[in-house]
Amino acid sequence: MPLQFNTVKLFAGSGTLELADKISKSYGKPLGDMTLSKFSDGEIQPFYNESVRGSDIFLIQSTNQPTDNLLELLLMIDAAKRASAHYITVVVPYFGYARQDRKDKPRVAIGAKMIANLITAAGAHRIMTMDLHAAQIQGFFDIPVDHLDGAIIFVPYIKSLKLENLMIASPDMGGSYRARTFAKFFNAEVVICDKRRKRANEIESMSIIGDVKGQDVVLIDDICDTAGTLSKAAALIMENGARSVRAVCTHAVLSGKAYETIQNSVLTEMIVTDTIQLNPEKAAQCSKIKVLSTADLFANAIKNVNEHGSISDLFDVK
Repeated sequence: MPLQFNTVKLFAGSGTLELADKISKSYGKPLGDMTLSKFSDGEIQPFYNESVRGSDIFLIQSTNQPTDNLLELLLMIDAAKRASAHYITVVVPYFGYARQDRKDKPRVAIGAKMIANLITAAGAHRIMTMDLHAAQIQGFFDIPVDHLDGAIIFVPYIKSLKLENLMIASPDMGGSYRARTFAKFFNAEVVICDKRRKRANEIESMSIIGDVKGQDVVLIDDICDTAGTLSKAAALIMENGARSVRAVCTHAVLSGKAYETIQNSVLTEMIVTDTIQLNPEKAAQCSKIKVLSTADLFANAIKNVNEHGSISDLFDVK
């Protein structure tokens, strides 16, 4: 007996409209009709303008700041559940609060676990996300997690540059596993920038483990917030004799003076994805940022989930 597939409907939160529109076009189905209204005091109220009863729905929303993005997603899930949706998958291209994945000092919250609990309690049946800050965050959920790998997007682009002496670098010790995994696609060597922090977003010192002389170095990271770490790592790499240095970063948070920092850095370019929408005014003043779209990858993943296909097959880099 052939598998029966329910009607698929895609809906977008206000924080990820641009990417959601690209995903819907790649998938071949327009975004569903939904209204996100606000009371005069700022309270959010989502409303589906079409029936979702019995449908498999995909709610697309990154949970970057402002916090309204997260609250909006939770209310969208609840509204869908109460409207008798058959299966609710939240598509969270950037999973905010992922950096709070452990107690690294006394009396702090494990924010990533709390957000996972909220999404599950709201009524989601499945979550789809990309390049979590720590892969073990998947274990914080008691529902299936589809963890998409951004390498499938970055590797072809890096290969197209045809860099003669490619070397992969991690901007800190915590990202060494990510850098080694990435390096396997190129049979490249890995160097690590060892940094010491005074406090969050403030670096005390940094040193390089490895030799970068004469190399075309590509720094690999998952999140670029203030761009302080990447710019300092790039400067240190060039001071140690590298021919060029680029940065690959999945999630362009880019807070504070990040755009200015990137533009004034020694980086040849900063390659990011569209999991977080860039500030158009600031991005226009920063010629070093190149954005690669995740739309096709998410659209294919949505199709495979609906048709009970494999997600891992999407990560086969030829």
